[in-house]
Amino acid sequence: MLNEVGIILFLVLKIVFIFVAIVFVISGIDEFFIDLCYFFRETYRRLFITNHYKRLSEEQLLAKPEQSVAIMVPCWDEGLVIRRMLENAIRTVNYSNYVIFVGTYPNDPATQREVDKVRDRYSNVERIMTPHDGPTSKADCLNWLYEGILIYEKENNKKFDIFVLQDSEDILHPLQLKLCNYIIPKLDMVQLPVHPMPRDWSDFTGNHYLDEFAENHTRDLIVREALTGSIPSAGVGTALSRRTLELTAKKQRNLLFDTASLAEDYAFGLGIKELGLKQAFVRQWIWRNKMVKSFFTRRPKQKRVQEFISIREYFPNTFKQAVGQKTRWVMGITLQGWESMGWRGGLASKYMLWRDRKTIVTNLVNFIGNFLFVLILGLLIYNTLTKSYKLPPLVDDSRESTILISICLFFLVWRIIMRVTFVVRTYNWFQGLLSVPRLFWGNIINFVATIKAISKYTKVRITGETLEWEKTRHVYPSEDELRAYRRRLGDLLLDRRFLTVEQLDKALKEKRKTKKKLGEVLIDLGYITEDQLVQTLGIQFRVETQEVDPYSTPAELLELVPTKLAVKYNVYPLVMRDGQLLVATNEMLDEASLRELEQKIGHVVRLRLASRSDISFAIRRGYERKLTQKDSGFLGKMLVDKGEITSEQLTEALRAQRRQYLPLGEILISQEVLTKEKFEEANAAFLEQDKFKRIGEFLLDKGYIDAKQLNSALTEQEKHSPLLGEVLIEQGVISPENLDHFLSTWEIN
Repeated sequence: MLNEVGIILFLVLKIVFIFVAIVFVISGIDEFFIDLCYFFRETYRRLFITNHYKRLSEEQLLAKPEQSVAIMVPCWDEGLVIRRMLENAIRTVNYSNYVIFVGTYPNDPATQREVDKVRDRYSNVERIMTPHDGPTSKADCLNWLYEGILIYEKENNKKFDIFVLQDSEDILHPLQLKLCNYIIPKLDMVQLPVHPMPRDWSDFTGNHYLDEFAENHTRDLIVREALTGSIPSAGVGTALSRRTLELTAKKQRNLLFDTASLAEDYAFGLGIKELGLKQAFVRQWIWRNKMVKSFFTRRPKQKRVQEFISIREYFPNTFKQAVGQKTRWVMGITLQGWESMGWRGGLASKYMLWRDRKTIVTNLVNFIGNFLFVLILGLLIYNTLTKSYKLPPLVDDSRESTILISICLFFLVWRIIMRVTFVVRTYNWFQGLLSVPRLFWGNIINFVATIKAISKYTKVRITGETLEWEKTRHVYPSEDELRAYRRRLGDLLLDRRFLTVEQLDKALKEKRKTKKKLGEVLIDLGYITEDQLVQTLGIQFRVETQEVDPYSTPAELLELVPTKLAVKYNVYPLVMRDGQLLVATNEMLDEASLRELEQKIGHVVRLRLASRSDISFAIRRGYERKLTQKDSGFLGKMLVDKGEITSEQLTEALRAQRRQYLPLGEILISQEVLTKEKFEEANAAFLEQDKFKRIGEFLLDKGYIDAKQLNSALTEQEKHSPLLGEVLIEQGVISPENLDHFLSTWEIN
C-alpha cells in the first residue's frame, strides 16, 4: 500500500515538475524578450539621442515659470505619519506655487487633528472631508478630493494646472514638482520612479521591494511605454494635466477612479491613452558632487554621482503586512483588472496585459519551482551518499529532460544577473548582491499573497461583498533617516567652492576627535565664515536666512519669549506675522523641541536661520535692552539722521559688532576653565533656576568657577564686545574727532 502511495506521489511530483518547467520556460522567454527590448532601446538612445542632445539640467528645471500644482493625498488612519510627511514635503520641495489637499474621513479624528495642526502653520495645506465614514476605498477618497479641489478653486478664484498623486508615507524629491512643471502640458501624464528606502541588510522582507521596484521602474515601464505608448500609474509620483482629469471626469460621469477597484491607479493610467492623451515614464536624474572614500586607499575624494528624481518611502517589513499589501495588488491588477478591462487595445497592449496577469500563475510556479529544486537536490545528495535503497529521481537522463532543465537553469541565472544589474543601477553593489537571496524570499511572499488573493476574490464573487480599503501600517522615516536623503553639508560647501576636498577631510577628522558639529569645526579652523555656513544650511534645510537686529525687536515679543526660553532653545523672536511667530536660530530645532516651544508660547513658530554670533549677541543685547529700558541702537540712528554715516554703513557696522561677540560659556571652555560637558551640565541647571541670574553669577554661586576665573572671562568677553562707535572708527566710517564732537553735541542737547 505504501509503495503504491509512493509511486502515485512520485508521478504527481513528476507531472508538477514538467508543468512548472514549461511555465518557467514560457515566462523566461517573455522576460528575455523584454530584456532584449530594453537593451536595444538603450543602445539606440545612446547612439542616436543621448550623444547628440544634452540631458535636461537642474538649471533648466528651475528656469521655467511655475504652474499651479495641487497635490492629492488620500488618508485613512494615517495619524502617525501624515503630519511628518506634510512638514517634510513643505520643508524640502523646491517649489512655491502649490497646495497640498489631504482627504480624511469623519470617523478618523486622529488624522484630522494631525492635518489641522499643519494647516494652522502653513497656508498651502488644505483638508477635505469625505461625506461618509471610512474606510471606503482609496479611489472613493480620491474622487471626493477632486470634488473638494473644484470647490476650493471656485471659492478662491484659482485654477490648478497640474494634479499630483501622493501617499501619506511618501518622501518627495526637492525637484519633483519642478520636473512635472517642465514636462506638463507637453505630456498629460508623468510617472516618476518609486524607489523604496533600504532598511537594515538583514531585513529581507522590507528590502525585497527594492529589487522588484528597481527592475520594474528601470526596465518594465520603459519597455511598456516604448511598445504601447501607455503606462499604468503607480498611485504615487503621478502628475496629471488638468485636461486629463477634465476629460476623464466627463467620460466617467465625474468619477475619476473606479471605486470598486483595489488598484484604481493602474486602470486609470492605462485608460489615459484611450482619451488620445500622451503619457511617459520619466526616469530623470541630476548630477551631484559627493564625498566618498577610495576603495583601495580609503582616502576621501569628490565623486560625481547620479541622484534620481524619484519618490522614496518605506514599504512593509513584516511578513503579514507585505503579504497583505501584495494580496491587494494581485487582486486589483490581475483579477479585478482582468474582469473590468478585458483584453483591450492592440497586440502590444494585449501582450502587456498578459504580462500583468501571468503573475497569478508565475507567483505560484516560482515558489513550487524553488521547492522542487530543493527536493531534487535533496534526492541527488541522498542517492549519492546512500549505498542501500536509492530513490527514483524526479528528472531522468533523457535528452528532452536535459534540454528542459538546461533552459530553465539558463533563464534562472539570466534572471538573477538582470535583477542584480538593475538593483546596482538604482542602488549599489551591496544591495545588488543581496538581491539574490531576497529573490527566493520574495517568491515565498508572492506565493502566499497570490493564494490569499485567489481565495478572497473567489469569496467576493460568490458572496457579492464590497471590498474595503484595507490598511497597510505605514512608517515614516526618522529625522536622522531623512537627513541621509538630504544633501550633506560638506557636499554643498564643496559645490559652492567654499572649501576644498583636503580641508573637508581635515575638518571631518577634527569633528570625530572633538565631537563638535561640522559647521563649528570649519569655522574654528578658519575654512569658512559664519555667513557661508548659514547660507549653506539654509539651502540644505530649505529655510530662509535672516540677520538679527536686537535693537528693533518689539518689547511685546521679548515678553512672549522670555529670556529663559530664548536661552534654552537658542532662539530669538523676530516678528509676528499672520498669527505666526518668526524666530531666528543658528541650528534647526528637532520636531519635539519645536512643538514644546510652540506649546509654551501659545503660537505657531516658523524658523529662520541666522549665525551663531547673531543669536548670542541678540539674546544678550535684546533682553538687556528690555531690562534697562535703554535703546542701544539710538546712536546709530542719530548718526544716520544727522548724515554722519549712511544706513548701509550702519548695517555693516552692526553686523561686524555682532560677529565679534562671544558668549561667556564659549570663553570659559576655550580658556579650559570648564569642559564642554561640564558647561552643558551647568547650563541645564541654570535654565531650571526660578529666579533669573546672569550665567556668570550662577556659575560663581554654584561653585563651577571662582571670582578670578569669572573676571578673566568677562575681560576677554569685553574685548569681543566693542561699542558701536569703536566699530565705526575701526571701519574708517567716522573719525574719532567727529564721533567725540557728535557725542558732546548730543549730550548737550
